[in-house]
Amino acid sequence: MIVFLLLGALCVAADGSQYRFDYSYHEIAEGWFKVHKIPASWDEARVRCDLEGAVLASPINVNVTSALTELMKQAGPDLECGVFTGTNARFSKGDYYSIEGVPLLRMPVEWVPSEPDNYNNEEECIVMVGNGSIADANCSMVMPYVCYKKAGKIVPVNECGTSDNGYKLFPKTGNCYKFHTQARNWSRAFEACSAEGGYLAIPNDRVEAMHLRDLFRDNLNRAAITTKFKNVMFLGFLDINRDGVWTTVHGSRLEDNYAGWKQNQPDGRKDGQVCGAMFQDGELDDFWCRDLAPFACEKTVDSLI
Repeated sequence: MIVFLLLGALCVAADGSQYRFDYSYHEIAEGWFKVHKIPASWDEARVRCDLEGAVLASPINVNVTSALTELMKQAGPDLECGVFTGTNARFSKGDYYSIEGVPLLRMPVEWVPSEPDNYNNEEECIVMVGNGSIADANCSMVMPYVCYKKAGKIVPVNECGTSDNGYKLFPKTGNCYKFHTQARNWSRAFEACSAEGGYLAIPNDRVEAMHLRDLFRDNLNRAAITTKFKNVMFLGFLDINRDGVWTTVHGSRLEDNYAGWKQNQPDGRKDGQVCGAMFQDGELDDFWCRDLAPFACEKTVDSLI
């Protein structure tokens, strides 16, 4: 009953009291914001916001600009050098647009003195400083950033406590699972699950392992589109110290959960196969962390509430 009440609180109208617990609503901007204080490149920032169901924020109008400057002021020294915005000219030199397609010329901002300078002809991204003015910057530098989710008439939330309908509830565990067909390396797969409010799926027992196997099989044809490694998917365990001790992303030993290795596995620690994976038949494998493979995420129903 408590879970249903929580989900009901998350499914709200555009007055915006909730989106997910790590976003704050700004009524004047009609949307939710999240400040990422840990610096990232522009590409990394854009991807992270997208994975969270938002966009890399830009000063697209007076109200959003006001909200951004307020958030930067509240953050204090952590954002004193500015934040990446979603405004960029990566498609055509000098033609700046926000991710939503708003041209820079339509935005209520002014350049910092002596900007733009397109230093070394390598500055295609826009940084916003605390007073609301902007400068061009190299997209590969690392900066804090802000994600923005514009409010709609209603925020639809499913039984998994998310608006991402890729997640489906598995009653036997009480958790929700999503198969990602877009192949990533293990680290990027971890990032994707984390951004969605979950984690790389952990097979805690045979029942859960067989559910993950079925999830893999049901999506196998789609998975083959984005990777040559269609016979394995990444899961949430690894040999982090390369000492033969396999642990889950939650810190427990794999052998205390479900150590259902395929025969003769694991076999590649010395060759760098230290990230956890599962074969199509549901048995476990060690795999190269750097290679691309599909993966499964798991989340609790209340992880975003």
